Amino acid sequence: MLDKLSFPHQRRYTTGEGDAQRFTQEAASSGEPIRIYACGGDGTLNEVVNGAAGLEHVAITNVPKGTGNDFLKIFGPRYRDLFYNLEALAAGPQTSFDLIDCNGKLGIDVVCAGVDARIAADVHRYKDWRFVSGMGAYSLSLLENIFLKGINRPLTVEMGDISWREQSAALLCVCNGRHYGGGFNPMPQAMPDDGVLDMLLVRKVGLFTFLRLVGEYAKGNYKKYPHLILEHHGQEVSFSSGQEIVAVVDGEVMRGRSFTVRLSDRKVNFFYPAGAVYSREKAAVSEGRFSTL
Repeated sequence: MLDKLSFPHQRRYTTGEGDAQRFTQEAASSGEPIRIYACGGDGTLNEVVNGAAGLEHVAITNVPKGTGNDFLKIFGPRYRDLFYNLEALAAGPQTSFDLIDCNGKLGIDVVCAGVDARIAADVHRYKDWRFVSGMGAYSLSLLENIFLKGINRPLTVEMGDISWREQSAALLCVCNGRHYGGGFNPMPQAMPDDGVLDMLLVRKVGLFTFLRLVGEYAKGNYKKYPHLILEHHGQEVSFSSGQEIVAVVDGEVMRGRSFTVRLSDRKVNFFYPAGAVYSREKAAVSEGRFSTL
């Protein structure tokens, strides 16, 4: 497929963690206008985001070749067909998207901390087990973290007027995009270019309440449960605990006892095919040479 492209391009193949970010920085170092195609999942996109953030002459996109491409779901259910078309991508518009800063790690989609983050982190451990599939690894991690380890953890959260001090909570999510975890869309109105981070804090819940609530949470029906789910729309949230916190930034796992998540002062240029709409048309086609990752 790449051999038949009509535009000049270079190919770089990743072999380990950090390669995509390094390749992006190397490609951008010339200072010439360039477009980067991150061919992979959310992890590859995240590395390219961290390499291209704040660079006006660089634009990036994501060709959905990974097991998870949650960020691209903002472009609708046909996102795979749309973003597989590299020629259409090359001719498509671009816009400037906001970024999330989580203790210095940048993300474009969602930061989560709590039981959902612990499930996501432990999936990687189960994937190393022989004869365990991707779905099997997720199921084992789900069972372990819900039924064996427990849902809630002590957490202090400061977000806007909400001060949640040293109480247990189930989870916290901070949305710039709208989808994470393969099928969760907790904040359907989140926009990646509005200068606002949309946050949800799920209070301490029991097992049966959690099982009843999780489907509603995944569909973005949080407003139906104000007694269980607190919302805030702003630019910063801090959270901490006496225990280790697992936080996940666009699928990338971080661990610590104190986190500050804020709207980054850097943005990233993101390009997409004409006709792929995440909210409204914003055409700003740039010219330049092209690179693929």
